[in-house]
Amino acid sequence: MMGPGQAEEVIEIPVSELQAFFVDLTQIYNNLTNVLKESGILRGRKLAEMNTRATSGIKAEKSPMGKLMLLNAYIKQKIKIIQDALKANPPASSAEEGRIRQAVTKIQLRAMAIVDHLKIIAGGKKEIAFNSSQARDFLAGKEGKPPSRRDAIRALRRAEKICPAMNCGHTPNDGRRTIRLTAKADELSDSEIRKEDVYRNSWQRSALDDTNNVQFGVRRWMLKLGH
Repeated sequence: MMGPGQAEEVIEIPVSELQAFFVDLTQIYNNLTNVLKESGILRGRKLAEMNTRATSGIKAEKSPMGKLMLLNAYIKQKIKIIQDALKANPPASSAEEGRIRQAVTKIQLRAMAIVDHLKIIAGGKKEIAFNSSQARDFLAGKEGKPPSRRDAIRALRRAEKICPAMNCGHTPNDGRRTIRLTAKADELSDSEIRKEDVYRNSWQRSALDDTNNVQFGVRRWMLKLGH
C-alpha cells in the first residue's frame, strides 16, 4: 500500500505484448461462446444480443486498459452462466449416458430398417406412403413386439433425415393427424442413406449464432498506444 506522497509505479509494456494479450482474451471469449452454443446453455437471439453488447461496449471504450478490463468482465459473465447451468443440470452419469446413446442408436437402426423396407415394397409403384401404424406393425415383426407410437414416429422422422427422398408429415384429411412417410418410388430407389454419426448433436443452429466469432477492432485501438 502506498503512503502519502508516494508516486504510483509505472510499468512500460510493449504494444505488441499488450496486443497479443488482447487477442488471447478475445479467443477465450469466443471459445466460451462456442461452449454456450454447442452445449445448448445459451444460443440464438440471446447469445447474439450478448455478443453485440460486448462488441459495442468494447469498441466504445477509449482507454486500452479499459477495453481489456471490459473484455475480462464479459469473459467472467459467460463463465458464470456456464457455472450456473452446470449446477442446475449436473452432467449425466456414465450409466445414464449409456442409456441415452443406446436409445439414439435404436432409433437410428429402426429408421434404417424402415428405409430398406420401403425401397423393397416400392417396386412397381409410383408413390409410396407408410404411416406410424404400419411402422409399428413392421417393427413388431422384427423386434417381437410393437414399439410405442411415440417411438415409431421418432423412427419415421429419423428415416426422413437419413433418406433425402422421403418426406414425413401428417396424413391429409385425417382427423387423428397420423404421421406418415411419403416418397416417389423412382426417387426412393435412387436415394442413398446419409452416412451420419448417430451420436451427432441435432441442435438446430440459428443464423444468429454466426456471431460467435466476435471481433473487437484490435488493430485500430492498439495503434493508438504508440503515440
